[in-house]
Amino acid sequence: MGRPLDPTADHRITLAEGAALTSRYRKSGAEKATESGAFNAKPVLGLLAQPGCVGVRFYRGLTADGAPALVLVGVDAEGNDMTEGLVLDQHLPCPPYCGDGNALNG
Repeated sequence: MGRPLDPTADHRITLAEGAALTSRYRKSGAEKATESGAFNAKPVLGLLAQPGCVGVRFYRGLTADGAPALVLVGVDAEGNDMTEGLVLDQHLPCPPYCGDGNALNG
């Protein structure tokens, strides 16, 4: 049985907090093919627009060739994955889809 998401959770953090998180990851020595990735807005908004969707859950994965994958799925009010709906991956990996240098990717 799922656990409902806390609707009062505010996931916002400061840029400084985000920069510290990503910096620690880059310095961790963890073997990684990419450090970030991006999703276009249209599929993410489609995932969120599904009837009954109250949030998003992510799963870390690996592609068949060993590259990191990030799987996104909608979450319903009971906290369950909406596996009958949209499931997203195919993120645009960085590199080569990287933003200009900033506090998060420095």
